[in-house]
Amino acid sequence: MNPLIEEINSKYRRIKAISHAQALLRWDLETYMPPKGASARGVASAELSVMEQETYLSIAPLVDRAQELKDLNDVERGIVRVVGRELKYYTAIPPEVVKELSQITSEASVVWRQARRESQFHKFKSYLEKIVELERTIAEKLGYKEHPYDALLDRYEEGLTVKEVDSLYQELLPSSKEIMEKVVAEGRFPSSHELEEVRYDVEEMRGVNVFLTELLGMPKDRFRMDVSTHPFTTGIAVDDVRITTRYEGKDFRATMFSTIHESGHAIYELQLDPKLEYTPVGNAASYAIHESQSRFWENVIGRSAQFLQLIYPELKSRLSFLSRYSLEDLYRYFNMVRPSPIRVDADEVTYNFHTAVRYELEKKLISGDMSVSDVPSAWDDLMEKFLGIRPKNDSEGCLQDGHWSGGSFGYFPSYTLGNVIAAQLKYTFNLEEKVRMGDFNSIKEFLREKVHRWGSIYPPKELLRRATGREYDPSSLIKYLREKYL
Repeated sequence: MNPLIEEINSKYRRIKAISHAQALLRWDLETYMPPKGASARGVASAELSVMEQETYLSIAPLVDRAQELKDLNDVERGIVRVVGRELKYYTAIPPEVVKELSQITSEASVVWRQARRESQFHKFKSYLEKIVELERTIAEKLGYKEHPYDALLDRYEEGLTVKEVDSLYQELLPSSKEIMEKVVAEGRFPSSHELEEVRYDVEEMRGVNVFLTELLGMPKDRFRMDVSTHPFTTGIAVDDVRITTRYEGKDFRATMFSTIHESGHAIYELQLDPKLEYTPVGNAASYAIHESQSRFWENVIGRSAQFLQLIYPELKSRLSFLSRYSLEDLYRYFNMVRPSPIRVDADEVTYNFHTAVRYELEKKLISGDMSVSDVPSAWDDLMEKFLGIRPKNDSEGCLQDGHWSGGSFGYFPSYTLGNVIAAQLKYTFNLEEKVRMGDFNSIKEFLREKVHRWGSIYPPKELLRRATGREYDPSSLIKYLREKYL
């Protein structure tokens, strides 16, 4: 490796150590930290964020010199590009803003959980106002060509703009609405099922989820699963990946598919090339690429007839209430289609309307065209416009996601892009027989070679071109939904 790049890598190890600690602190905050620990955790996270910024800025002269080099290989160019992107952020954003955002989001996460439980938006409102104010500041400091929200989109998906996302939804949503209306009219996939109300024993369901992680080949010495309010995945290191699920006591598919979804994220983290660890390119290519992996496992595989056929005997043996339900019953239950208020429980056909709601609100909040006070009613209005339903309360509406409490503005379009990419990957590999046989090692090797092993050496659009021959192509998702549901 070029000596200058080697020096950048050497100094980057400190940044990686800080991010390792931050990931562990965030995981603990969401799982086992007592609520009163939020204030101290916020201080600690804020100080670590400033340390990370200072370390990045200390290597800026090296990166400036490296950007002048001509004879670099793909890995070296990737390192310069990735560190350069972070330096753009840390050079533009004052340390006090970095510190304040880290501290307020640590506290806001705990406040949001309580507000969500009580369905009281006003308890979270002042925190959200401060976070939006900080996000607007960040957008202005980073700069943008057309829309301030572009600066935040780019943080999650390199090079993504409002113009591109608008175009994506303009193609995707009308087709999705047409499919939804036809599916509901035909009735082959029901809009409700009695299994939604059947209660399960949490310990028995925990056993099902452990079985699923073992079926997917999750390594016990590198992986663990816990419980949190909002399921998530944390890649602390290539040999330390953690997921959470949640148990609500009924409608067992929710926790089951949450587990498969987060396992998809974990498989990506576990299959990053270990040679890239402790380098700037030892992370996933983008949030949308990451989300494509979880949606690929949850929907393209997990909700398929072949996967259900494989796990059906085990489900019946572990969950006694399934004794009177056939394979076809479960397939229809797993693939119900109906407009519903909760994003994480939404079906494949309606899911992208949920991300569109959040995208439209975030654009207006960041541009200043809407105040935080208007969020609950604006949310409900968009849900009615897109899906014809209104949430019954704030918990069903604008308080259901934890992303805003964590400062993740610009994230939600990644979910829809993930659905698009998952469909593109489906059409590059013959999945059905592999799933039917339970040959998940072959599927994981396909994904490792196409996506995982490259880390962030390539920008997401280039990685996608290499993997599927195309950039973001919503027609692949529309094709997949038509074939499956119509």
